[in-house]
Amino acid sequence: MAKEKKVEQITDMETDFAKWYTDVCTKAELIDYSGVKGLFILRPYGYAIWENIQRELDGMFKETRHENVSMPLLIPESLLQKEKDHVEGFAPECAWVTLGGSEELEERLCIRPTSETLFCDHWSNIVHSWRDLPMLYNQWCSVLRWEKTTRPFLRHREFLWQEGHTLHATAEEAIAETEQQLEVYATVCEDFLAMPVTKGLKTDKEKFAGAERTYTIECMMHDRKALQNGTSHYFGDGFARAFDIQFSDKENKLQYPHQTSWGFTTRTIGGVIMTHGDNSGLVLPPRVAPYQVVVIPVAAHRPGVTEKAAELLASIKAAGIRAKADFSDNSPGWKFAEHEMKGIPLRIEVGPRDIEAGVCVAARRDMSEKITISLDSLTDTIPVLLETIQKDMLAKARENLRAHTYIASSAEETKQIVEEQGGGFIKTMWCGEEGCEEEMKEKAGVSSRCIPFEQETLGEVCAVCGKPAKKMIIWGVAY
Repeated sequence: MAKEKKVEQITDMETDFAKWYTDVCTKAELIDYSGVKGLFILRPYGYAIWENIQRELDGMFKETRHENVSMPLLIPESLLQKEKDHVEGFAPECAWVTLGGSEELEERLCIRPTSETLFCDHWSNIVHSWRDLPMLYNQWCSVLRWEKTTRPFLRHREFLWQEGHTLHATAEEAIAETEQQLEVYATVCEDFLAMPVTKGLKTDKEKFAGAERTYTIECMMHDRKALQNGTSHYFGDGFARAFDIQFSDKENKLQYPHQTSWGFTTRTIGGVIMTHGDNSGLVLPPRVAPYQVVVIPVAAHRPGVTEKAAELLASIKAAGIRAKADFSDNSPGWKFAEHEMKGIPLRIEVGPRDIEAGVCVAARRDMSEKITISLDSLTDTIPVLLETIQKDMLAKARENLRAHTYIASSAEETKQIVEEQGGGFIKTMWCGEEGCEEEMKEKAGVSSRCIPFEQETLGEVCAVCGKPAKKMIIWGVAY
């Protein structure tokens, strides 16, 4: 008799959240380490999650008339230097190519950390008239940023993402584009990934290098830390002036166009893990799960059980549901634990007694609940169950966000909340001065997450300096 494979054990999140997270990433076979620090291998199961996110986003981009393009991997140093704020912001993270074969290059080439300069160089050659605008481009690629500290999904030196780049005739059009794409990200997070978001503006201190405005969606993880999960940037005409991009308007006058960029990365997979996971492993929302259903034959050695499981699998897949079955010789208990660890939303169990009664048992991954379902109504019932799971997961995450969002009137109170609650989103009033932002970080150990679009009046003075307040701001400890 073959020895049964052992299910990998996962550290309890209450014992060590960081270790729990790493265990889930590796033992659920999402990711592996490569021979170069910070460069991770995205395994098939992890890549399948990214493919589903990519498919959803790409469809939404195409609905808003964006076109996919491909830009070079390498950026000449002289090109990168054209926009001062941009290059200074990325200089510490740049990796450089200095040799071509065995010959030293005349000019260093940067491995792209982002592609604004490449798009601008291209547009300077092809944009001439108002009729050429808007340029609505998107690129699916990897980028390289030489981070000092790395963690699976959350901070890679090389990571997969999409980067949208657009060019518009007016500031109003560009700002509308920036806000529209942030809404796309928010919709994907909430409707597809069951991750509630807080939308807002980054402070000047935290905005993207070279941007006039950076919009962000911030998500709260299970451990009450914040994760920046997507950003959208309005550049004004700064890049256009640096790269001499001009167009003739309808009055035949030369104008500088206005530019945007926006990005969404594989970091989101880390967010899904930390928003929904539990001590058994992954818990995946049905809409993003590589497999929405797994069929498990129970007492598979008994006549007809395996055949019935295969029949159920075929009918479930024919109904347009992503499904698999486990016909391995491992015990049902091992199979349950293994597929729970991988977060498959719904498990269908079928054994001899079930077949005789014309039923099967459905187990929801997001809760300890089993339901008996008639085999005749299975393909009608499963889609309803999956939608219920999706909605319940979003509701649970929203409750976590609501329960751990606090109001403070001082830096001292903010620090006390963070220490007592282990994190959370803390709302305060703010004068808008960078010095107070830095002082809050120093005194309370939190960074500004965003100036939320949905403003509240919590008082009249800044929580740090006591001067008249201009905005309500959200602080938090972030990944």
